Amino acid sequence: MRVMVIVKASEESEAGALPNPELIEAMGAFNNELIAAGVMLDGAGLRSSAKGARVSLKRGKAMVTDGPFAETKELIAGYWIWQVKSLQEAIDWARKAPTDGDNEFNLEIRQFFEPEDFSEVASPELVAQEQGWREEQVKNAPKAQA
Repeated sequence: MRVMVIVKASEESEAGALPNPELIEAMGAFNNELIAAGVMLDGAGLRSSAKGARVSLKRGKAMVTDGPFAETKELIAGYWIWQVKSLQEAIDWARKAPTDGDNEFNLEIRQFFEPEDFSEVASPELVAQEQGWREEQVKNAPKAQA
């Protein structure tokens, strides 16, 4: 199963503060461990919401709100996409994530829908189309530079 591990924003990340060099090194080692175990499919840190925007859509109309956004607890500062056997495995990996001293580091784990999850509400053709999109995304993903 694929999960997204959401790294929750903090006051520091929303202020644009970069992690200290020790945390960056520890996070790199953790990412290497995830990759070596075949768990990590993708991951990245995100700039503060001040550098972003929200787009709200209703009845064909879009309303754009520029960042920053007020509620830090509702924002994300980064993510991982992991391939795991179970939610418990994802929790076990999350418990190993490096932290920065006394600062709280909050992660949220959410399971992705897979094409077969829609088999009760979508035609086999639509499920196959969704699977085809996934395969095309993998095929077209840029390869890491050696």
